[in-house]
Amino acid sequence: MKLTTDAKGTFAIAPTPFHDDGRIDERSIDRLTDFYEEVGCDGVTVLGILGEAPKLDAAEAEQVAVRFVKRAKKMQVIVGVSAPGFATMRALARASMDAGAAGVMIAPPPSLRTDDQIVGYFKQAAEAIGPDVPWVLQDYPLTLSVIFTPAVIRKIVMDNANCVMLKHEDWPGLEKISTLRNFQKDGSLRPLSILCGNGGMFLDFEMERGADGAMTGYAFPELLIDVVNLSKAGKRDAAHDLFDAHLPLIRYEQQPGAGLAVRKYVLQKRGIIASSAQRKPGATITPAAKAEVEYLLSRVARVDKRANLGPQSSAAG
Repeated sequence: MKLTTDAKGTFAIAPTPFHDDGRIDERSIDRLTDFYEEVGCDGVTVLGILGEAPKLDAAEAEQVAVRFVKRAKKMQVIVGVSAPGFATMRALARASMDAGAAGVMIAPPPSLRTDDQIVGYFKQAAEAIGPDVPWVLQDYPLTLSVIFTPAVIRKIVMDNANCVMLKHEDWPGLEKISTLRNFQKDGSLRPLSILCGNGGMFLDFEMERGADGAMTGYAFPELLIDVVNLSKAGKRDAAHDLFDAHLPLIRYEQQPGAGLAVRKYVLQKRGIIASSAQRKPGATITPAAKAEVEYLLSRVARVDKRANLGPQSSAAG
């Protein structure tokens, strides 16, 4: 089923599993996909910024995307297709959609500076992938250094009928969510799904500002699902209490460079992926960092028993 403006819930940002020698680990892709479905994710986004997409060649990117898409049974799969050129973007988008993906995600190149450049780029990108491909606009200025004002987002969405979702990860960005929802109230912005990133750092209040859910990575996607669901049910204190218990580990995962190593380490410890390896160049988790993560897990486990992990598991086999 293709992605629409009605999309909501939790879409996990999936890391790309690698063997220690840098080869793509397809069996771990299968386990990771199964895990996201088992815990109740509504979707999964692959080849995002923390999916190490720039380290893959075109054939490998298609291999990873198609593997996730084919393995997913109930979840919608969104594929990150951002690329320096539109030919590469178009090829991956078409291959992903042909395999059964729900849609694609497009981030701006860091060279964009003016509002006109931003609007023009996404008009060309939408034309490149084709009007039949639903796409997600990724707003991540902290990493991509491209600033989207709410008015620019509105212009992009209104100019491109196949833009159905905003991946919101501005920081601070709570007022941006409120502004976009107010645009919808006054009729100047059509329906738009808003899912939030930033490692879930502000998910508790983003939901209260009108977000439809989460699209981010965290070693415990169950927490993201619970916060989204509790918020939607109006159980504010319960959502914040659970979120607050996980926040120190969420913050630790947000460290630039080191965060993906931490996330992969915990996913390996949970027995979901066989190796915490990143493809080079990439950070590795040090013994000191492992000890800090173990301490944080023990603290989270006081409130959420899902973080009570035993000795490091192995998904190899």
